[in-house]
Amino acid sequence: MRILLIEDDKRLAPFLKQGLSQDGFVVDVFGEGESALTEFASTRYDLVVVDWKLPGMDGIAICQEIRKRGSSVPILFLTAQDTVEDKIQGLEAGADDYVVKPFSFPELSARIQALLRRRYAPVETLTIDDLEMIVPERKVTRSGERVELSNKEFAILEYFLRNRNRLITIASLSNHVWEFNFDTGTNTIYVHIAHLRSKLDCGSKKPLIHTVRGAGYICKEPEKQ
Repeated sequence: MRILLIEDDKRLAPFLKQGLSQDGFVVDVFGEGESALTEFASTRYDLVVVDWKLPGMDGIAICQEIRKRGSSVPILFLTAQDTVEDKIQGLEAGADDYVVKPFSFPELSARIQALLRRRYAPVETLTIDDLEMIVPERKVTRSGERVELSNKEFAILEYFLRNRNRLITIASLSNHVWEFNFDTGTNTIYVHIAHLRSKLDCGSKKPLIHTVRGAGYICKEPEKQ
């Protein structure tokens, strides 16, 4: 899953990105609102974390603009503005939750997970053939056996399962699983997919991820014998 983090504190932003990345998220960081909204227009985000006090456009204006565009993406305010009136203003601007600085990272992580559970509760389990992914638990099994995946491998597989039977290009995969400025010219994606396939297809299990030469990949049910 992908998070848009809009925070201009140069010490806090890297800390948040590191923590959220360790939780398994892809995190794009911006220090002001205009460029963040430009990226938001072309990228599918699962959640937005935004500070109130920012250079140029403030967090309230960013939140209002996102809602004006018709997006229902969960928004979490992360700010030192701590009065009741501030919280009301933030929520009325369209935010779904409000965390006051200073904060504990475990609490922030728990609130983010709660927002995502509410949004994605109808699609908690993804399946194909004998493979099952329980998204909230970050658990994958095949033929009933646990498959241990890294955060990136889990994110790649989740994207494939949510788009099964569709062509997935390298560009779309990098856009949804890596940061916005990721260099698609490296072989990182191919290496991760190779590792993922080796874990999913070990033994006599039939392949689920197929290469479409010159185009990308497709995840589909194995052909019946």
